[in-house]
Amino acid sequence: MNRKIAAVAAIATVLVASACSSSSSSDSKSGEVLSKDGKGKKITVWLMDDAQKQWPEVVEAAKAQFKSETGADVDIQWQTWANYTTKVDTALLSDNAPDAIEIGNTQAAKYIDAESFVDLTSVKGKFDNSDKWLDSLAASGKSADGSKTYAVPYYAGARVMIYRKDLFEKAGVTTPPTTLTELKAALDKVKADNAGTANFSALYLPGKNWYTAVSFGAGSYGVDGVIGKSSGGKWTSTLTDPKFVEGVNTWNELQKAYSVGGTTVDETDQDARMAQGNIAAIVGNGWEVGSVIDPKNGNPDLKDKLATIALPGAAAGDPTPAFLGGSDLAVPEKAKNAALGATFLQIFTNTAQQTALAKHAIPNAKNLVDAFKAADPANEAAGNAAQGKTWFIPNSPMWSGTNETELKNALSAIAAGGDPAAELKKVEATVVGTLNG
Repeated sequence: MNRKIAAVAAIATVLVASACSSSSSSDSKSGEVLSKDGKGKKITVWLMDDAQKQWPEVVEAAKAQFKSETGADVDIQWQTWANYTTKVDTALLSDNAPDAIEIGNTQAAKYIDAESFVDLTSVKGKFDNSDKWLDSLAASGKSADGSKTYAVPYYAGARVMIYRKDLFEKAGVTTPPTTLTELKAALDKVKADNAGTANFSALYLPGKNWYTAVSFGAGSYGVDGVIGKSSGGKWTSTLTDPKFVEGVNTWNELQKAYSVGGTTVDETDQDARMAQGNIAAIVGNGWEVGSVIDPKNGNPDLKDKLATIALPGAAAGDPTPAFLGGSDLAVPEKAKNAALGATFLQIFTNTAQQTALAKHAIPNAKNLVDAFKAADPANEAAGNAAQGKTWFIPNSPMWSGTNETELKNALSAIAAGGDPAAELKKVEATVVGTLNG
């Protein structure tokens, strides 16, 4: 673990040194953060191939508007997530960094701390809907103290409860549950009605699916403070906060009562498991419906039998907070056309482009999510989750796989019978120590 922390710290140190020693891009020398002086120029933008496959028309519309307003062309270089972090690390150290890039929102803190991105704080208000950005995406693009903005929200995905309508209705549950009390009553009926099915889970909650377990513990916090909170540059743990432990205990009670055989695994194969027919509900990203019914690895016969709802919370209209994953967009500090890159991001995330993107994914602002929900009735649950209370990992540049592993191990031990408070206490020092480097 110490070697891993040292390695991450070394990367951050190198990036900081590079940023501080580099000569800034030509247009940032003039103090411009946004520029429309692009005649005869071409900027380079790195985007994930999700956009190429799902919303290429949005990208083309943004390119056309950018060309019209600046005179500059755009070279979109399509990327994949495999080994992407290593590629970004290398690019940000070079003198040939792209002018704008997409990053996962869990990756942003490392680069922001290293001062590898252009500070967009002074022009944040010139980005459409910036006062209504989704909480978790907006938080991921800020400095650790929340005072500055370095990355712009792009799009999001939210976790929901995916369930078998046919099994719930057969058990007499015809109205989707809206509270935890209603959920437990519904699951009791589904469990009893399928008592003869081997290894049946009314709600499959694998022990190492830390995203779901932590969601129950996140209900007492806003977007900040889940797992840890920062004050004066120092992180302290919330893992043993009685409110957090109470939430994890709720998850533990659900998994003990309704989940079978998943205490030592995570959610990686839950879609395939659900396709086999002995799981009535899972908690996952909305797009996992497609994975469950995939003709190749799933069960297409379930196509009309699945539905989604926001994971119920203590009260109706107040669902359990969803972890909001997604992507941000940023301008590398060493970009040659940084101000033009920022202008492209301004256009690419404007209301028109984001409304068009909403046909395919959750857009970056709460006021635009209704367009996502209107695009397909199946989007309503994920849209509601995104518009509600969400949570995000501690915005520390030192967050790493170590933290996830520690949490997974603690939750697996809890699922296997361990005391929630005691098991969380065991990993608390390691998690906080990692956050503080």
